Amino acid sequence: MNLIRPTIQHRIHHLAGMIAHVGQGAIVSMILAFWLGTPYLLHAEHVPQAMTKEQAVKLGENFGIIVGEVDEEIRDFLGLERAKGVVVFEVIGGKPAALAGIKPRALIKEINSVEVTTLEDFGLALQEALPTENFSVATYEPSDPDNQGISGGINFHFVRVQKN
Repeated sequence: MNLIRPTIQHRIHHLAGMIAHVGQGAIVSMILAFWLGTPYLLHAEHVPQAMTKEQAVKLGENFGIIVGEVDEEIRDFLGLERAKGVVVFEVIGGKPAALAGIKPRALIKEINSVEVTTLEDFGLALQEALPTENFSVATYEPSDPDNQGISGGINFHFVRVQKN
């Protein structure tokens, strides 16, 4: 029994992007399933992978926006209080972001109620949201094209991703 348990645990933990939580009482059932050659998994959670800035930017492009982190120069240009967040530099027509009404110079604050303060946050939140095909993006956008700061208030964009 002690020799079989590590083999089963290794197989479960080896599943890409998944971690299995197995209770002590389930070991016998798992051994039986293992010997019968049938897959057996009690409970699995998706474990988010590390996100790089480059991956986040690429996800943004797939979504239909060119994004970057807010630095001091962008903060001053947009009239923001802090150099924190993700700003939309460009919107690509015909993509989900454009269809949802996201505009250039918008500051992305949340994706599906997940706060976005860095490109990595943006990438992880978007990576989780895109497969759901329906999600929301909260942005600060100007109410007036001449006023690009956060004074315009927060807007919620409801995104629908069409799968081909």
